[in-house]
Amino acid sequence: MSIGIVVPTYNEKENLPILVDRLRALPLPDLSILVIDDNSPDGTGVLADELAARFPGSVSVIHRAGKLGLGTAYITGFQHMLTSGIDLIGQMDADFSHEPEKIVEFVFAITDCDLVLGSRYIPGGSLDHNWPAWRKGLSNFGNIYARTILGVPVKDVTGGFRLWRREVLSAIPWELVRSNGYVFQIEMAYVAHKLGFKIKEVPIYFADRKLGQSKMNLSIQVEAALRVWGLLARYRDLQPARA
Repeated sequence: MSIGIVVPTYNEKENLPILVDRLRALPLPDLSILVIDDNSPDGTGVLADELAARFPGSVSVIHRAGKLGLGTAYITGFQHMLTSGIDLIGQMDADFSHEPEKIVEFVFAITDCDLVLGSRYIPGGSLDHNWPAWRKGLSNFGNIYARTILGVPVKDVTGGFRLWRREVLSAIPWELVRSNGYVFQIEMAYVAHKLGFKIKEVPIYFADRKLGQSKMNLSIQVEAALRVWGLLARYRDLQPARA
């Protein structure tokens, strides 16, 4: 079964080669890596091309004109994977907030579901030990807030470490997906649930980045909280894809 991992990048030159090495070392012979680079000024895109040349068929790159947003980066990657015939399509951060080795566990977990979510809020999952209490509280509140409003039966609806069956992404009404920031993860989980697909959570440890600079800030989280309400109206007529 072929597996493709979509990795959006913006100024991840320090992390990308390490990430590629760790992904390629996984005991998953049919795994490929797709980097979506938003014209990183630090040269991440150039480095990604070098990695693609070094590992043809294993690493590929899509270059975009500028910093166009996380949501559209994933959509670009997902749609490329779908046209390539990939069976299982993963998504993850480039900054090692997500442990690459967990993908093996995701692959085993997806045998009896349609979407695997890496979860910080189920038993066995946790946030970075060095995060201050207010940051952990804000993250937890954001999840409770979103999943309560939308009725999504998962504990971690905002996480970005996931593995999808191609059938789920093929059923997504992409013309309705408008989120392009933090709320994109919420929207995608909500749509998968509305379409009737089975979601399973696997516990993960969410580590803070060690190299590079974080793109997350309070304004992004506030924007996500406000945009959650719009999802209810946008998808009110969406029916399950399965009988």
